Amino acid sequence: MPEKKPKKKAPKGTVKKLLRFLGAYKWRLAFSLLCSAVNAGLSLYIPLLFGRCIDLIVGPGNVDAEGVKRKLLFSGGLILLSALGAYLAAVENNRVTSGVTRDMRNAAFRKIQVLPLSYLDSHPAGDTLSRVVNDVDRFADGLLLGFTQFFSGVITIIGTLALLFSLSWQVALTVVLLTPLSLLTAHLIANRSFRYFQRQAAIRGSLTAVTEETVGNLKTLKAFGQEQNAGRRFGAVNTDLKAASLKAIFISSISNPGTRFVNALVYAGVALTGALSVLDVLGGGLTVGLLTSALGFANQYTKPFNEISSVFAEMQNALTCFARVAELIDAPGEAPDPASAAEIGRAEGNVELKNVAFSYDKSREFIKGFDLRVKKGQKAAIVGTTGCGKTTVINLLMRFYEIDGGEILLDGRDIRDITKKSLRGNVGMVLQDTWLKNASVRDNLLEGCPNAADEDMIAAAKRTHAHSFIKRLPQGYDTLLGEDGGSLSQGQKQLLCITRAMLADPNILILDEATSSIDLATEIKVQKAFDELTVGRTCFIVAHRLSTIMHCDVIAVMDGGKIVEQGTHEALLAQGGFYAKLWASRSG
Repeated sequence: MPEKKPKKKAPKGTVKKLLRFLGAYKWRLAFSLLCSAVNAGLSLYIPLLFGRCIDLIVGPGNVDAEGVKRKLLFSGGLILLSALGAYLAAVENNRVTSGVTRDMRNAAFRKIQVLPLSYLDSHPAGDTLSRVVNDVDRFADGLLLGFTQFFSGVITIIGTLALLFSLSWQVALTVVLLTPLSLLTAHLIANRSFRYFQRQAAIRGSLTAVTEETVGNLKTLKAFGQEQNAGRRFGAVNTDLKAASLKAIFISSISNPGTRFVNALVYAGVALTGALSVLDVLGGGLTVGLLTSALGFANQYTKPFNEISSVFAEMQNALTCFARVAELIDAPGEAPDPASAAEIGRAEGNVELKNVAFSYDKSREFIKGFDLRVKKGQKAAIVGTTGCGKTTVINLLMRFYEIDGGEILLDGRDIRDITKKSLRGNVGMVLQDTWLKNASVRDNLLEGCPNAADEDMIAAAKRTHAHSFIKRLPQGYDTLLGEDGGSLSQGQKQLLCITRAMLADPNILILDEATSSIDLATEIKVQKAFDELTVGRTCFIVAHRLSTIMHCDVIAVMDGGKIVEQGTHEALLAQGGFYAKLWASRSG
């Protein structure tokens, strides 16, 4: 895979988009920050108490046992209260993270449902799946880590500086002067690691896509003996992922030792400056106990830099993953219906395509000058060679794609003036590619007509000759099907899809190679059921098997995106043109 040059920063507006998701949890975040502040504040005050305890026992005859006891008991209470603050902050952080990731997945899934086919056709399904599952998980890990350590670290840094200035401005100034070294180290490493984490996320999506493609088509790969080629392709992407991951992990891993080295310099500077202050060389009058407190503050001050530097790398990875999910969520959906679009009831079924033009690539014509008129109750077949535009016409009828020119009329009304929902609610579709969800047979059949009675469902199944094999299933209509129909044969899955369309009882039917996976004997029976079902209904049939469309009222023969012939079966044969050649070369 050719290496893409990584970007240096998250896409513009990423943080603003993240804040939109966090906005619903602002009160939980505020409570979490309050608990973190309590935890950090008490953690800072405790070393000060210990320093004062030391001052109560330093020097001959200067031991105040009661004072030491009181301060130690008070310190113990503060430690418990600090632990409670840390616990409550962690609980709220988990709740916020879980809520945000749930909202992100819901938003991504809702967007997938309204994405235009042009998006789905141009993006690998595996990459989209990786964004919804893997990227959200990695974002959640980084977000939780950030909430847990980042905010408390910032509070600790500010608090320790304030306490150090209250003890000795000389010591505090030493810390302030050395701090930029930690910040610079963390910044340089974080910027570089983000670029590699971004590349890692992109390659991970490609790996998911390759894996899904291989698993979903394993039978075909085995049939053509392409296992080794598939393995090499997977191995190449996997190797790229390994290289990107190693670079990202290596760069991010050096942040901790780098900042630790700088922090050791800070500690040494505090010790030296504080010791000189105790000896009154620099002035300031630090006591031995307060010097101990100052050294404790120096440790607490530098510790967040170690945590933040490592957390920052994780948060960069999280932001990268969030940006990929946000890109999906913000992708333009289907064009909304205009305000003038109307809901329609049950359509009569008169369909007319007038001078329709459409192209996937706007620089090159595909469908052009397409004219077809189908009256209520007529059956229209669309035939032609592979790639001539048959299925594209169906996509235009359903408004999966919008036409570039001309118009498509339903009962005399332009379908662009009808809401997509009501348009599609008037159409039943049976496609060559079957779709069955992971549910019972009953749930799958009721998909298009949820309120249908059992009697109607069984009647439809009997008409498609699906009832007999359904009754042989372990729990009949209540049998749970696995993913994509489980162990059902392709023909059985197709029969269920045909039954589902029959049960919906629409006035317009679209059959796109609907019987392509059914044996000839069953096809004859199903064809009779279709003949019965299509009485009084408008029907569009896309078929390669010309024997199935002989009795259609009109046959539109397509070639190169245009209708080159149109008529009945007998009339087209008599013309001796393109259709007659297709008929002569038919295989069934």
